[in-house]
Amino acid sequence: MKNTPEDKIKTAQKKQHRPTQDKGNNAEGVEDPHSDFFLPDLCKVQSVFFLLIVTELVALLFTLAHPSNELLNWNYLGLISLFGHWAVLTSAALLCIARPALAKLSINMAATIAFVIIIAITIVYSLIADHFLRPKSEGSVDTLFLLRNIVISAIIGGITLRYFYLQQQWKNQRQAELQARLEALQARIRPHFLFNSMNTIASLISSNPDMAEEAVLDLSELFRATLNNKKMLIPLREELELCKRYLHIEGLRLGGRMTVDWKLSNYDGAALIPPLSLQPLVENAIYHGIQPRTEGGAITIESYRKNNTVYILISNPFDNRVSDSHKKGNKIALDNIRRRFEAIFSQQAVMKTSQIDGIFTVTLRFPVH
Repeated sequence: MKNTPEDKIKTAQKKQHRPTQDKGNNAEGVEDPHSDFFLPDLCKVQSVFFLLIVTELVALLFTLAHPSNELLNWNYLGLISLFGHWAVLTSAALLCIARPALAKLSINMAATIAFVIIIAITIVYSLIADHFLRPKSEGSVDTLFLLRNIVISAIIGGITLRYFYLQQQWKNQRQAELQARLEALQARIRPHFLFNSMNTIASLISSNPDMAEEAVLDLSELFRATLNNKKMLIPLREELELCKRYLHIEGLRLGGRMTVDWKLSNYDGAALIPPLSLQPLVENAIYHGIQPRTEGGAITIESYRKNNTVYILISNPFDNRVSDSHKKGNKIALDNIRRRFEAIFSQQAVMKTSQIDGIFTVTLRFPVH
């Protein structure tokens, strides 16, 4: 039995109020809940490797400054490296464990506690080193050795914590600028998208009211997905689903003049991509490739992953006799999308166009984010 218009509207309203599942730990990977905290995650391999390299360089610097008859006293370098690596790695482990608790405190309090942890670890290892390396006949603890290590640790630890803080401030500023830039670029797309979709629906109202109603429901689903999404990146499968809805709207208008060939057998649906980045390309393929042709044509959408790189190709027939205004509109849309990819992926993203044997192809290449 055919659904009435009221049934279709109720169905759409139910979809709009249907709770969505949390995908934070799925498509986009496990996000750091304390990513805005100045202290980095010192449990990561990259952080540990960075600390080891810096510690070894500091040990080498102290060895070169140490009075010796040789250019490089290897025994002294070994002892300094051993002491430094143990102190640094232990401090990193404790700060990694304490990081969730420190992130809940103020910046000054968290930095003070982190600084105290570094000094405490230095004192502990200084006492251990003094106990095992100094002759027993010399008596109690070497106070000068202990104080020297505390001062050195305080200076290096303070500089390191300050570096982490400034790096996080720079990262936050860069993130805010990038977010504003992407929102401005995305805001240019949405009105154009709505305008063309409404034109499609308007053309169907008089000729086929049922199809027009179906297109309105699809359009509401499209805008629910786009307006509720405040993320800079979404899974590729979601962007392709949005393209399928848009193509369904256009298919109602164009009928048999448009066919779509999906080649997604080897694509990575979890790969992250800026929202509303493929839909304008599909829209261009229709308005500059299919619509001007009386016989219509086919749009090919292909995506695959090769190593750590995602490739997306969108092809459509192209007539060289297309008007200059169409060419200009196509160029503006392509430049907009190119700037969005460059803003996120920098020089790692490539967008190029080609025209061979009457087929216009847009190729996107970007790393798995």
